[in-house]
Amino acid sequence: MLENDNNVNSENTEVGPQSSIPDDVPSKDTSSQSAPSNNIFIGKKPVMSYAMSGLIQLGQSDEIIIKGRGMVISRAVDVALIITERLGKGKFSTKSIAIDTVVLGEDTEKRNVSTIEIVVGQK
Repeated sequence: MLENDNNVNSENTEVGPQSSIPDDVPSKDTSSQSAPSNNIFIGKKPVMSYAMSGLIQLGQSDEIIIKGRGMVISRAVDVALIITERLGKGKFSTKSIAIDTVVLGEDTEKRNVSTIEIVVGQK
């Protein structure tokens, strides 16, 4: 019985040209290229990856802007604190914090989403 299952699976498996491109490869999008290089948009990655990215960018510029929206606002705050207190070792400080609400969706699916922007720069 196992031999038949293996034969069926091997016969039905086809590899086409589309399967060589992973689904998670980002497409070229002009909207991501228009954002300044000192902006860090917080998402689902681990906090330390954003903190290390911010630290690298602070080495190249005077300040960075950490942006979070919705459920990742707390992660944005964590990133700012890790950069200023743990990794920066007193070289960086929080310059300003701005909170806002944006409206997402259209017509009947409109909803308010909170946002935060934290500016971190050299002391």
